[in-house]
Amino acid sequence: MSELVSLLVAGVVTGSIYAVSATGLVVTYTTTGVFNFAHGAMGMVLAYVFWQLWQGWHLPALAALALVLLVAAPLLGLVVERVVMRPLHSSPLSVRLGVTLGLLLVLVAGGESIWPQGNVYNVPEFFNGHNVSVAGVVVSVEQLITVGVAVVCAVGLRVLFTRTTTGVAMRAVVDDPGLARLAGTSATRIASYAWMLGSFFAGLAGILLAPTTMNVLLLTELVIYGYAAAVVGRLRSIPLTFLGAIVLGVATNLVIGYVPTGAKSDITDALPMAMLLVVLLVLPEVRLAVGRLPRTQILRPASLRNTLIGGGGVVAVCAVLAVVLQGDNLVTLGDVLVLSLAGLSLVPLSGWAGQVSLCQFTFLGLGALTAHWLGGDSVVGVLGAVALCGAAGAVVSLPVLRLRGLYLALATLAFAVLMDNVFFTSTAVMGSGGTVAVGRPAFLAGTRGFDVMLAAVLGACLVGVGALRRGRFGRRLVASEASPAGYATLGLGLSVTKLAVFAFSAALAGLAGALYGGLSGAVGAAQFQFLESVVLFVAVTLAGGNLLSAAVAAGVFLGVGPVLAAHVPQVPNLVQLLAGIGIVSIGRNPLGVGQVFLRLPRRALEPARA
Repeated sequence: MSELVSLLVAGVVTGSIYAVSATGLVVTYTTTGVFNFAHGAMGMVLAYVFWQLWQGWHLPALAALALVLLVAAPLLGLVVERVVMRPLHSSPLSVRLGVTLGLLLVLVAGGESIWPQGNVYNVPEFFNGHNVSVAGVVVSVEQLITVGVAVVCAVGLRVLFTRTTTGVAMRAVVDDPGLARLAGTSATRIASYAWMLGSFFAGLAGILLAPTTMNVLLLTELVIYGYAAAVVGRLRSIPLTFLGAIVLGVATNLVIGYVPTGAKSDITDALPMAMLLVVLLVLPEVRLAVGRLPRTQILRPASLRNTLIGGGGVVAVCAVLAVVLQGDNLVTLGDVLVLSLAGLSLVPLSGWAGQVSLCQFTFLGLGALTAHWLGGDSVVGVLGAVALCGAAGAVVSLPVLRLRGLYLALATLAFAVLMDNVFFTSTAVMGSGGTVAVGRPAFLAGTRGFDVMLAAVLGACLVGVGALRRGRFGRRLVASEASPAGYATLGLGLSVTKLAVFAFSAALAGLAGALYGGLSGAVGAAQFQFLESVVLFVAVTLAGGNLLSAAVAAGVFLGVGPVLAAHVPQVPNLVQLLAGIGIVSIGRNPLGVGQVFLRLPRRALEPARA
């Protein structure tokens, strides 16, 4: 009995940390309508700043805590709102989510550069060794403080949102910005308050987690686990969010206490994201918004002539490069082509349909593994990868067919993290060595021939996806993003369209994965981490999301970037850092960098026409 009580107490403590993290997400979303995917990374950076002030520069603990929570955290939130988020007020959802994902990459890459992960960073507990007895259970003072802080935060925010003028104004701004402005409320000022408050809670959660883990990726991911609790509260209710966090914390600790050792690690790693997927399944359907103009600019689809020229140009250029290049440069060329194909899988889904997928590299991994199981040196293996990934994509999209794009992004993130923690790390999947071999056709054993084949496949897919955009299905995708309510009014099935485009996107990613495995010869779990999917999505969005050329531009950036980064070893994850920094340009030009070049000829002609 005492063991159960101890596990419950520990679960409440863990849940309290999740509650603090999730509360910050709810504050930002409730007030600004933006789901901050960088919330965990902000908490991680502030935790490291706390370590730097206390352990690195030897400031008193309370002074370091006050500087982080009352100065650094609000300042970080204010800078993010003013510099990054404010220009995105009327941007499409995929772009706004892409910006927060880019900020996640900047903070993670920046954190690893400032605090190299080869060093050890320890944050001791404030009251290490001080314990009290509660109902016969020994509880540390640190645990009591953690629970107390979470309760105070939840109660304080409840009072803020329901009892104060500022809190009511914060809720009003996101519910009806126009009406709030008529009442004299400044939307920009309220948004600044929300981001400062959200950053405060992210930092508080990071500091509470710091004594148990000081690793950039692990700390970011632990704060991310608060997403499940936030969705329990439907991103609005503080009490339900707190309840969801406590349930998650208690369930995690019960697993630690009672599940056999062999399965314990897998279940504890999978539980938060599994809970998120279950909650998404039971959320009620979101009503479609009416009376709003489309926020995306609908571009004319590329003509058959242009796509043939573009696809043929890719093949011709790559054929020349395959002859000229030598050694590792041939592998880099192959990486560019495969990553371009992976980027192309996002164009119909995110660029045209406005749906966000954060698991494309997971499908690449599934495609590579399927080719391994069925034989990557045969057409059967490649076709099997396409079919399996298409089916998996349809299944992943099922929980959120009734919901908005944000929930699809959360579902795909949960799926990616689940696969990272449970599937790709399993010895039953990857073998005891952690890698599996993937073959390629015998007549393409050389890298030159394989690169030319990759170029031909990419060129054909560019032409095929271009034809898809000009066809009926492509028009339906664009219409479903431009005006979901109007689309449904015409009697067209939004759910069917979402399911079809997600299955198509996943199938294309599976094709890229099978070819990626053949190019590499062997694949391992580290190649398919969820952060790689984030980088891909950000790169494609940055290059102009709904353009076919954006996929090729993203492939070039992601393929060549690591080669350039090798010459700057002082900056880990330079590619991620550059992709994230590029997000500022999206803020100034929500349609992406690629479309700047499309407008240049028109702008050049405007003075002559005048």
